[in-house]
Order: sequence, then C-alpha cells, then structure tokens
Amino acid sequence: MGRAAARNLATTTKTVPQMQGITSRWLLKALEWTHVSGGTYRVNRRLSYTVGDGRVTFEKTGDQVRVIPAELAELSPLKGYEDEEVLPELARRFVQREVEPGEVLVEFGHRADQVFLIAHGKIGKTGTGHYGDETSLGMVKDGDHFGAQVLRSDEGIWEFTAKALTAGTVLTLSRQAFEQVLEQSASLRAHLESTAQAGGAANEFGEAEIDIASGHDGEPALPGTFVDYESSPREYELSVAQTVLRVHTRVSDLYNQPMNQTEQQLRLTIEALRERQEHEMINNTDFGLLHNVDFTQRIPTRTGPPTPDDFDELLSLVWKEPSFFLAHPRTIAAFSRECSKAGIYPTGVDIGGHKVPAWRGVPVYPCNKIPVSTTGTSSVLLMRTGTQNQGVVGLHQIGLPDEYEPGLNVRFMGISGQAIISYLVSAYYSVAPLVSDSLAVLEAAEIGREN
Repeated sequence: MGRAAARNLATTTKTVPQMQGITSRWLLKALEWTHVSGGTYRVNRRLSYTVGDGRVTFEKTGDQVRVIPAELAELSPLKGYEDEEVLPELARRFVQREVEPGEVLVEFGHRADQVFLIAHGKIGKTGTGHYGDETSLGMVKDGDHFGAQVLRSDEGIWEFTAKALTAGTVLTLSRQAFEQVLEQSASLRAHLESTAQAGGAANEFGEAEIDIASGHDGEPALPGTFVDYESSPREYELSVAQTVLRVHTRVSDLYNQPMNQTEQQLRLTIEALRERQEHEMINNTDFGLLHNVDFTQRIPTRTGPPTPDDFDELLSLVWKEPSFFLAHPRTIAAFSRECSKAGIYPTGVDIGGHKVPAWRGVPVYPCNKIPVSTTGTSSVLLMRTGTQNQGVVGLHQIGLPDEYEPGLNVRFMGISGQAIISYLVSAYYSVAPLVSDSLAVLEAAEIGREN
C-alpha cells in the first residue's frame, strides 16, 4: 500500500480552528469586574475646586470638556459674581476646540472678540519688545486663561500673538455669545457696571491694586476652598458589542465530528467580540480609558522615546498602589531599548505563570489596542484598579438571559427558510475610573527612534 492511500485511511490529527487576531487581552484579565444590575453605573465623587487661585478648573467626560461654572469667577470681570443661574448658562456657551502644535489662536492687532480657557496644552504668547523686535511674553498652560477683557468691551485688540506649542484643548466664549447672556441678566449687567465704576488697576489675579507709598496696608484675602459632591455625577451605561452567528443546518448535521462545528464557530465569534470589547474600553471616545484621563494626569515624554524617567513620572502620578502599565508591544520594545542605553536591566514578574516585563515591580502588560500614530508615537497607561482602592473597574452584568460567559449571552434567533441557524451573540461592558488619580498616561512617546 502506498503512503498516499494509507494516509486516506488514517484518521488525521488536527487542531481546532485558529485565529491570528486573538491576543492576551491583559486589560480584561487584570481588571476587577463590578456587577451592574441596572445597566447603569453612577460614580459619585466629591467636587473640589479653589476659588481665588487664578486658575480655572474643568470637568472631563470622555473627550468632552466643560468648565465648572463657579470657576468663571477667576476671570477678573466676573470676580465676586455668584449668580447660580447665570454662571452655568455662561459655562454652557463655551465651545470646545482642539488645537495642534504651531496653530495660531490669536494675532497681534486683530480684534479681541473671544475669551480663551486653556484646558490642556501649552500656548506661547509673543509680542513687540522694548526695542521693537518680537519677544516672548510668556506661556499659558492647563488652567490658565486670556482675553477676559472681552467681557468688558468688544472694542479692544489683541496685544500679542498666541500660538499653540503643543497639542491641546481650549474652550472659547465669543463676545456675541456673552452678549446674549448679558441681555437677559440684570444681575450680570449690574455686576459689570459696579466693577467698572470701582475702577483702579487690577493685578494678575483680578484683585484691586493697593496704591501705597511704602509699607504694608490691609490684609490679603485668603482663597476659599469649596468641596462638594458633583451635582451631576458621571453615569456609565453598559455598552454592547454584538454580531449574528449563522450556521447552515447541513454543516451542523453532517460535519459535527470530530469537533462540534457550531461550538467552534461560537468560540471564534466570542474571541472576536472580546477583542472588540478591549479595543472599545481603551479607545471609545465616551468611556474609553485614553479619553478619560484627567488633564492633570497627562504628561509628555522628556526627550521623545519612553524612558525610565518617564515611567517614574507616571508612578509619581499614580503612586497609591499602582497595579500595572499598559503599552503597545512596540512601545515596550522602545522602552527596553532606552533601558539598555542607560545600562538598566529591569527584571520581569511572574503573573499566573506568565513572565511579563515590569518597572519598579509594576507589570508592563502588552496591548495592541493602544493606537500607534502615523508618525510613530503611542501612549502608555498606568492605572490603579479595584473598588477598595478607588481605582479603575470593569463593568458588566451577570445573570443575563441565555448567558454563555459573564457579561456575554448567546440567544437562538431561529432557522431561516434557507435552513440557516442564527444566534445573536452580545457582550455588555464598560469601564470606569472611580477617581482621577487612578489613571495616568504618557502621551506621544516616540517608538521608532533608534538613537
């Protein structure tokens, strides 16, 4: 008997169907998962902001940024104004704008018709120096603002040029939008008139200058801190990833040995859904982790590539029991190169029998869902996890009808006239940072630099 004929008579040993898109999905494994019985998870936080420090505080939900209404009192024309109906109306009229490095926000000599609040990023100001040449007039960054004089008059001009030094987020209020509120509010008109009549010069904090010859006169006002619960706490609704699995009855009837065809099709479908779930938990613009890092928890690299110093800076932001770093495999490779250049050889840690890289004893998990830009940059996340630690938690609902896995169910949809069996496969999930310092990110780390 020839070998080919003998092979036809033998039983072939074969694998179950393989799929290259299956990854380790460390984020799904490492998170603590919380059961959300009503499909919605509310995160109650204490809202803290300081009035009188000259800086504006913001609320961030996904990629949406809003100014806290009471913080508008940091603008000198609104100093001391406390109308609880008008300030929220003004805050709602600010427009969010994303800026890129090198983008000019205002130009010297042009009409000043907008107020700018810097939520994130650095803006450089240049103007005419003492000898007529162009000179730097300083820089504004997270929490700073400029253009407050627009609230008093629409006849001024910009006395400097403002250009974005980094990518960032600003909120703008046009003079036209401000006038719409001004026309409807007698209290706001009265406040502006009273402050205009008071006259006098103001310092950089909007406080009246003390005109004295020498010595010290009076006592400076102490900034007051208000700590309260957020009036509209963030609610996370469970998101869903769904698909319909279709299997012809002929396949399930005739070709179900030695392996169950429906079961294998379902296994690969669930793997694909879990991959999408992890992608959304990182990249979704509403609840994804990359879009929910507080501005105070975002840092740039020191030199471009991700270095040990950069990872230490992340640890200084999430210093209360950090759980793990999450980075693209190429970013981890770039970090390893920087460690080698510095003569540092960090040891890995054992996680459930897997040897994974670590820094300062904190695991560095690979995750290909963190995007790599066309210019070869990526991000590194560091997080603290768990409800007890006020960290990041995964959200799902268990006990679903026809549940196949926690948070995932498979529902029979029937057999069509073409003898095709259909199953609806659904995964319900979300993710929530309980407090802002549970999550930090290293932004725009260069992963392609060789030297």
